[in-house]
Amino acid sequence: MFRQLRGALLAGSAIACLGGAALAQSQTHTYDIPAQPAAEALNRFATQSGLRILFPYEAVAGKRTRPVAGTLSEQAALDQLLADTGLVIVSRQGDVITLGAGRFQGEAEAPVAVGLDEVVVTASRLNRADVPTPLTVLDKEALREGARANFIASLMDRPQFKASWSPQITGGSFAAGSFSVDLRGLGNARSLVLVDGRRLAGGYSNGAAGIDLSVIPGVMVDRVDVVTGSASAAWGSNAVAGVVNVIIDNQLEGIRIGGRYGISSRDDVEEKQFEAVGGWRFADGKGHLIVGGEYVDNDGGRPKTSRKNVGRWAVVPNPAFTATNGQQPLIFAPDVGFANASLGGLILTGVNAGRTFNPDGTLRAFDLGRVSGVTSIGGEGPSNDDFSYFSAPYTRYSVMGRVTYDLNDDLKLTADLLHSRVHDDFGFLLDPNRGDIRISIDNAFLPAAIRAQMVAAGETAFTMGRANRDYAFIENDYSRKTTQGTLALEGKVGETWRWNAYYSHGQFNERNDLGNLRIRANFTDAVDSVVSPTTGQPICRVALTDPTTTCVPINLFGEGAPSDAARAYVLGTGQLRLQADLDTGGFTVRGEPFETWAGPVSVALGAEARREELRQRVGALDLANAFAFSNFAPIAGKNSTREGFGEVLVPLVRDVPGLEMLQFNGAARITDDRLGSIWSWKLGFTNKVTEGVQVRFTRSRDIRSPNLVELFSGQVLNLTQISDPQTGTAYQVRAMTGGNPNLRPETSKTTTAGVTLSPPQIPRLTVSADYFDIEIDNAISTIAAQTLITLCSQGVQSLCSQIVRGPDGLIATTSATLLNFTRLSTSGVDLSLNYSIPLSNGGRLSLRSTGTWASKYESNNGITTIDFLGSQGTIGSAGVPKVVVNSAITYDDERLRLSLRSRFISAGTSNVTLAIQNNRIPAYMYFDLGASYKFDVLEDREVEVFANVNNLFDKDPPISSAFSPYYDIVGRYMVVGARARF
Repeated sequence: MFRQLRGALLAGSAIACLGGAALAQSQTHTYDIPAQPAAEALNRFATQSGLRILFPYEAVAGKRTRPVAGTLSEQAALDQLLADTGLVIVSRQGDVITLGAGRFQGEAEAPVAVGLDEVVVTASRLNRADVPTPLTVLDKEALREGARANFIASLMDRPQFKASWSPQITGGSFAAGSFSVDLRGLGNARSLVLVDGRRLAGGYSNGAAGIDLSVIPGVMVDRVDVVTGSASAAWGSNAVAGVVNVIIDNQLEGIRIGGRYGISSRDDVEEKQFEAVGGWRFADGKGHLIVGGEYVDNDGGRPKTSRKNVGRWAVVPNPAFTATNGQQPLIFAPDVGFANASLGGLILTGVNAGRTFNPDGTLRAFDLGRVSGVTSIGGEGPSNDDFSYFSAPYTRYSVMGRVTYDLNDDLKLTADLLHSRVHDDFGFLLDPNRGDIRISIDNAFLPAAIRAQMVAAGETAFTMGRANRDYAFIENDYSRKTTQGTLALEGKVGETWRWNAYYSHGQFNERNDLGNLRIRANFTDAVDSVVSPTTGQPICRVALTDPTTTCVPINLFGEGAPSDAARAYVLGTGQLRLQADLDTGGFTVRGEPFETWAGPVSVALGAEARREELRQRVGALDLANAFAFSNFAPIAGKNSTREGFGEVLVPLVRDVPGLEMLQFNGAARITDDRLGSIWSWKLGFTNKVTEGVQVRFTRSRDIRSPNLVELFSGQVLNLTQISDPQTGTAYQVRAMTGGNPNLRPETSKTTTAGVTLSPPQIPRLTVSADYFDIEIDNAISTIAAQTLITLCSQGVQSLCSQIVRGPDGLIATTSATLLNFTRLSTSGVDLSLNYSIPLSNGGRLSLRSTGTWASKYESNNGITTIDFLGSQGTIGSAGVPKVVVNSAITYDDERLRLSLRSRFISAGTSNVTLAIQNNRIPAYMYFDLGASYKFDVLEDREVEVFANVNNLFDKDPPISSAFSPYYDIVGRYMVVGARARF
């Protein structure tokens, strides 16, 4: 059925976006709402109108509403309800209305928007605003704060997020230019991403799970809702850590355009961005068309060595370590390079060991500095960091169209079409020979003087290492496209029942050409050259026995020595072509079937289905495992999922001291796919203890089904050195890695408990605290061959089946596929404070502070529990800081806005899994400064100019921060721009 609907959907979306559609006009309902406290009156209004109402608690604390009765339009009823309360409508998005505090006493200006990061309990499939799962709402102002590259980068500043995928992280990765989210540091595969409550295609960039949110034009975004736990029963698989739901602006009318320019204080990471969006009504207001898009061109930044504490750092043995002096065996060292390779070729054995080739083929002594294994410290050994990007370059455009149309008073049609492309072609990494080139004495290109030295020393060959910058500098040429179309219907039955249905098809395509990869066999033949006995010219030795060979000999003696013909023969291009398809649809009905003495009972029932298919094709050379550096692997798989869910909210007690409004909220979902059926559920309570005090609690079972890459990625063979505890010897084994079709779903138990205080005695103050505890069983993880062998020897019998020994008793093969063998657990408290002060000039001074205090982050593999709390220096290690706090103090009036922002990260360690002497990272505090000013060009045209400085004091990151998810490695960054509204 999905395949049959696909063509009609895309065609219908395109036609609808060209023709336009409408936002529902205000509907008429019968109301019976007595005078009562504002929070309760608004919930009753939501019940009787079928709308969802969002409001900050400090805005309604201590307020009562007028009675509303009779048949009225939604607008008239709400105006009557809010009269004398000081509350105003800040925005309306479909059936979601956001309220905020109105004008200050004596202020003659427009209403002030809702504060940032308000915790409002609305994470539900019901049309009620008072469920217990905490929801952080980030509006446009919050997402623009700091003039970040996009709204996803703004999310990464929030304490609940770990910046696992960003240009700063992906400078040396196949996922360059991606922006995906990672709640609680549990991995982006455990954070569900939605757009208006619907899933988005993608998330499979070269096997890396995680939706790239940058495909959504930021200019189209109204707000982002972040659910921080207990979300699977409401939203489905993947919502183990939470949900990020991007809400599109449905109300926009007129035209808005903007542009910005950013550059670091070191004149790199230059970025140019342009955006435009327009909204028009048609068909006498029944239809509404919105079209928007953005273009971003970011030059990235390189090399890593241009940033202090970023490039050429590595973990090496600590020379000062002894078993008794209390020091650690490892240490972070600066200026680390290859000790077994140079740019022109470093001789490692024989009479000329320690000498390197000059560009003209002569030799000179090579400064190795202090040698530690295969690394040199303080010498001239080259490093990838001398050439690679610390922040990936990318060019991206994204466009989106939305059209709505009121078919009648009770039925609305919506159609969306989204398209995005991100691409670039940049120098990626070296493809070095780290001491594995064998040069024979009769090599055709070997200088005669060196040959004579070898003859005199009785040598027949030597070993050489070479960085290969001159001919094998790998180029990453990539392109990723996302296209998705959606059709949706919304309707109502009677006064209190609403329903909606949708179907969406999305397709994600990735092209990745990895150029300048050495072909292992060709390189080996080309290096082994001799002088032709017939022509006296260099030929490959293989040509002596195979005159039909196309082998071209390569000269490696000196940087720039390889010829173009040899380069063409020994190099190839890795090729990946990936397509991921998502077909998803659902139906939901919600309403209030009856009331108890404590209030109306709300229910929601629904069904959802999706079909996912992934096909990854690779080049012939990749398929043959021909490249020395890396080989793409094919993937093919699909999965169909069917789900049914229900949710209920039941008022239990009201108007009792200490139990002013006690309500129960429960939800359950059954998920069925190729792995079988599994339940997720949620139980929770909310209670208004007294005026200005709200408490909440949830307990849930959440799930994550393995994605298609985890299930179906092909097996890749690698040779790796291991130490065998059974025989006490070390040797090479065949290590297989890849997906596992026998994976089971992950399950987690989540507990949350929270309180929100809005004391009537302190107007405009809101303080909230939410405790969370997440325990994930059967977590899907990969395991290194050595770890697999060690754990088996320590008694983890479930892993021993992954080891195959030969007749001689030695390990022949390990199968380090993805397995359900880890238990992850994390807990902590999210804190939020919002306070504003009205000023005599009509402006306001606001303070916002949000923080997360993590008390636990542990991983248990069945034998060992590792405490990752405070392990925060590199993306290569799990873990989160103990404390992260994001604060801002802002002044704003009708035209001017000034803000000073701070980001605090508590002290921790770079990598808790390694015994490193200088592992500790001190506490960090960053400051950002921003300003904007609005002025009128004409009567109906407004222009806003803005400027921002991030990392105001140019604070250097901790040592060895090349892939840091928390610390700024770019340095001071300036942004200027302008927006105009017509």
